[in-house]
Amino acid sequence: MNVETDRAGRSRQRRLLIGVALMFFAPLGVSFLLYYGHGWHPGGHVNKGELVQPVRPLPAAALPLAGGGDTDAQVLRRKWTMLYVQRGPCDENCLRHLYDTRQVRTALDREMNRVQRMLIADADCCDMHQLRELHPDLIIVRATPPAEPLLALLPAVNTDRIYLIDPLGNLMMYYEADSKPKGMLQDMKRLLQLSQIG
Repeated sequence: MNVETDRAGRSRQRRLLIGVALMFFAPLGVSFLLYYGHGWHPGGHVNKGELVQPVRPLPAAALPLAGGGDTDAQVLRRKWTMLYVQRGPCDENCLRHLYDTRQVRTALDREMNRVQRMLIADADCCDMHQLRELHPDLIIVRATPPAEPLLALLPAVNTDRIYLIDPLGNLMMYYEADSKPKGMLQDMKRLLQLSQIG
């Protein structure tokens, strides 16, 4: 009787140990299978903009300024850059995007000097005097041949997007035309907090 009780007790302990091991390893095995076997990735992410994967290094270039002269060749380095491209007249969407980027930069408060705004536009896009009054911090670049190598690397450049370039000169994110400035601000705050550059 003692031998049978002893065997039953060991058998129960073995089953309990196997059950505990399965509770630990089964979810791990299922997640491993899903991730590596089926290419499934969790859908949750915190960024509001669309990540450019892989990031695209942009060329260093002296870009033609609307008021004459050129930018420094390293203009897209050292700071985070919010870039907007406008082909043709600066319409209501163009003005809204410029306003939104200005408000986002201003809302960064003490960190705003780590961020710059750039507009690449055709020569006849807008009243430059008025644009400079409304946006004194805006770097306005003319969309001429020296700017084409940069424009060629921007995905869907004519679709009313705002592009985000990191301080190493990499295009790393963009915002669609209907993106909210609040989401852009959240992304910028998070990036500036995590980043040791720019």
